[in-house]
Amino acid sequence: MLAVLGEPPLTGAGLVYEPKYDGIRAIVLIEPAEPGPRVQLWSRQGNDKTGQFPDVAGGLAAWAADLPGPLVLDGELVALDADGQPAGFQQLQQRMHVKAPGYQSPAPTRTPAGQPAAFIAFDLLRHDDHDLRARPLRERRQALEALFGVSPPSPTVRLAPQVAEDGRALYAQAEAEGWEGLIVKHARSPYRAGTRSAEWRKLKLLQEGTFIIGGWTEPKGSRVRFGALILGVRDEGALRYVGDVGTGFTDAEIDRVWRALDERRTAGCPFDTPPKTRERAHWVTPDLAASVRFTEMTNEGRLRHPVYMHIRNAEGAGDATAPETKAGPRKSATKAGTTSRGTMRADAGAALGVEARALIAQIDDLESRRKNGRLTLPDGGTLDVTNLHKVFWPAAGRTKGDLLRHYVRVAPYILPVVADRPLVMKRLPNGVTGQAFYQHRAPEPVPDGIRIETLPDDDVPARLVGGSLKTLLYMAQLASISMDPWFSTMDALDHPDQVAIDLDPQPGCTFERLLDVARSVHEALARAGVEAYPKTSGSEGLHIFIPLPPGTPYEAGMLFCQIVATLVATRHPKAATVERTVRRRKAGTVYVDYLQNIQGKTLACAYSARASPFAGVSAPLRWEELDAGIRPQDFTIDTMPARLAAVGDLWAGVRASAGADLIHAIERLR
Repeated sequence: MLAVLGEPPLTGAGLVYEPKYDGIRAIVLIEPAEPGPRVQLWSRQGNDKTGQFPDVAGGLAAWAADLPGPLVLDGELVALDADGQPAGFQQLQQRMHVKAPGYQSPAPTRTPAGQPAAFIAFDLLRHDDHDLRARPLRERRQALEALFGVSPPSPTVRLAPQVAEDGRALYAQAEAEGWEGLIVKHARSPYRAGTRSAEWRKLKLLQEGTFIIGGWTEPKGSRVRFGALILGVRDEGALRYVGDVGTGFTDAEIDRVWRALDERRTAGCPFDTPPKTRERAHWVTPDLAASVRFTEMTNEGRLRHPVYMHIRNAEGAGDATAPETKAGPRKSATKAGTTSRGTMRADAGAALGVEARALIAQIDDLESRRKNGRLTLPDGGTLDVTNLHKVFWPAAGRTKGDLLRHYVRVAPYILPVVADRPLVMKRLPNGVTGQAFYQHRAPEPVPDGIRIETLPDDDVPARLVGGSLKTLLYMAQLASISMDPWFSTMDALDHPDQVAIDLDPQPGCTFERLLDVARSVHEALARAGVEAYPKTSGSEGLHIFIPLPPGTPYEAGMLFCQIVATLVATRHPKAATVERTVRRRKAGTVYVDYLQNIQGKTLACAYSARASPFAGVSAPLRWEELDAGIRPQDFTIDTMPARLAAVGDLWAGVRASAGADLIHAIERLR
């Protein structure tokens, strides 16, 4: 199971936080044998790493000597520094060619004694004869901690630290000790082998620095003007090369930077040693500097994962000292010009991250110029977009560009909601006043990086599956205003992990009456001992979601919702109805709809934009807000940033819940 890059909050119910290690992801198989356990280490690509790390394999065998039955662990192979702490990947590279005795490496290597390594476990996939991958992470973690209680950690075999719900202290430690970042996981998540899921998200520690521009490289592909800026720092008066930066530019910024470069062309290379570049290099007078965001400076003095931010005059940066590098924890990677560690989201209300702001700037630029173009996404992928200036909500004066901006802003919140779920598109190519149509089938072809799946016994050849920012924006580009996921995920298509009661106001029904019916549903669920989560529909209705435990059939979830809906309609016949035939429903009532819970049916998910005239958003609510005089118009694509800043992710509890015991709940309702 792999994590996606994102900006998860540092606090949240149902979230757990672990260090992000800069090593080799490894699966460990430990099997009982004589005279001691047999150990194999496999990389994510399926390569056997046992011979390259004989000291780690030996340590795992010693650690598991008293443990009965086979084990499968997931974790990270890391190099250790002089203090025995996890070091950077470069130190691990010096062990990459180490083999079992008798192997002669073709490249300089370091022995296990010269460069020690360790395995840090963070997940347990198999214990004895039990496959744990379908169990929630919280249960797998408890089992893993129990193993370390029997066989305590050693210098070679360690347990990754994990904290629940509040990762701020761990984040502060990561900043102080120069970690690569954190991994933020949902405690309810199963282990989805081979899948990159938004249930696990990477929160990277980033740095910012200002570097002197010494030239540029030729463009390639669809890029115009230049491919990358060639950067350096002053080292005892000489300009020393530190790398190239070719990502993070909008079309407008490319034009602006190009004008500045073109004015400064020079024949001579300004670097003390001309750098080797992939494309042909051109040189400039070094009086401009680029502010860059990056993850670290390598031991060779090269920027790792640089992303352009802006240019400025090189005064100050021209007098900068060379970057400092060291093995082990990277406490301060550079001192080139002005550098600082970038700030990440400290809570759900923090300002948008640099990557989101850069992406929104690209959308702004294309829309303002009424141009079609290509967005560069934070992971380096691209997405072609068109007609961003097209008005989608005439009454609200909001455009297709506003739709994409909304999904960029709410991506950290909505991606976990749609992750690993088949999606249905309700497309409105001419906006909310135009004709709408539903599309279950994935377009042909889809861009690279868009996940599509063929479901068993399905008439639809292939469906879109949620979980990535690119898929989210691709659907918005196709004028699918709302995000409508299944109630079940790809690994359990026949078993929903949530059901919903849809409160649909009939003509003449006031919103106050709708809130009254919602409170009645809440009272019935509370009597049944069932936790539930309300949200606006994004239009005039409300949705009430009920988490379910793994393995619940669709029929059971829908039957429970039918019981609750019928109970409410029976007790409040003037306000609520379960009548299926529209013409038979009384005016002014609320239709309590439980039939959306059939496999393959969908509702707009939390944080989804809607095709309501006021550009509404399906916004999670607190139950007490139903008494506060709210209106649907309070929750729009314009108001959601402030709303999220004020309340955070109210939908996290749905994912963290263990689910309702429906049999017990029905007994209580009796």
